[in-house]
Amino acid sequence: MSDKGAFLLDGDKTETDLVRDASDIGAQYTLAVDAMGGDHAPDVVLAGLELAADRHPGARVLLIGDEAVLLSRLKQHPKVAAICDVRHAPTAVPMDMKPTAALRLRDSSLRMVMDAVANGEAQGVVSAGNSGAMLALAKIVIKTLPGIARPAMAAVNPSARGDVVMLDLGANLGCDARNLVEFAIMGEAFAKAVLGLPRPSIGLLNVGAEELKGDERLRQAADSLRDSVLSGQFHGFVEGHDITAGTTDVVVTDGFTGNIALKTGEGALKLSAQLLRRVFETSWLTKIGYLLVRPGLERMREWIDPRRYNGAMFVGLNGVVVKSHGGTDADGFASAVDVAMDMVTHHFNDSILERLAQMTAARVGDEAVVDAL
Repeated sequence: MSDKGAFLLDGDKTETDLVRDASDIGAQYTLAVDAMGGDHAPDVVLAGLELAADRHPGARVLLIGDEAVLLSRLKQHPKVAAICDVRHAPTAVPMDMKPTAALRLRDSSLRMVMDAVANGEAQGVVSAGNSGAMLALAKIVIKTLPGIARPAMAAVNPSARGDVVMLDLGANLGCDARNLVEFAIMGEAFAKAVLGLPRPSIGLLNVGAEELKGDERLRQAADSLRDSVLSGQFHGFVEGHDITAGTTDVVVTDGFTGNIALKTGEGALKLSAQLLRRVFETSWLTKIGYLLVRPGLERMREWIDPRRYNGAMFVGLNGVVVKSHGGTDADGFASAVDVAMDMVTHHFNDSILERLAQMTAARVGDEAVVDAL
């Protein structure tokens, strides 16, 4: 597995990063940004776009929200003003609104960013708004890619060996073998586009690594992956501890299990921080010890900073859709913009469609051989 992402901070550049940055120069892409989504909109949205602007020369932003408010605030964000077009949206989707109600708000900023992608005005969406409403609108307005049964929620998590892509994280509570295979295809495409991995390894999350472990759908999915064009990259089954160990670059599971694993990992990180703080406060000797190890702890804190991993992706849609955490700050929102731009500039969806076509061709070829026997 590549160690890209392992102990790399915003100022650190790998050779892969430099090549990819250079490939962005001169490109003309547009992101539709929901300016009114999130707990601190539009201020955090504009500040995040200001940070991201220099990293993506040639990119444009279609900024959708309350026009009067945005035009006033843009005076403090000249870099954003220079690359954006503002479109008025009379309403916004509240963070606690049910998806069914959000679907009826056709003039909301969240609905209008989805419309922009569906109409071809933009290649991707970034919003810090209501997650459930965002997925519902994306499925209905942007729709899924041909050959994909269900979109999935994916995210990047830190591990001991680098960044790990995990999906699904809650979009689909129940999945069959076909869904899991499609998630593997989408996870591989994401690891290539965003993490820069040429041949990402793939693991299926299970209760054990042995081939006979797990239910029938997991074993069927594993058999399908072993017999597919991804066979050389399929590691097999992985367990919960393999996620943080970085055993594979991509971890595939259903949304129910994935969401629990994600929240458990977040809780474990918080517990570790609390225990460390408690240990260092026990005596004057431990306080001196803290001063000695503080630089290393600060480095580790930056490495696992949630803002660096801000941005859950709804993959399998006919356009790029990135969900920023609702309570994020400017750095976190900028990270979500970075992810969206990586997916757009590296033609993420084209990679999925190419893999689907390869798997279909291989399956047709196998059937032809069987018929000829």
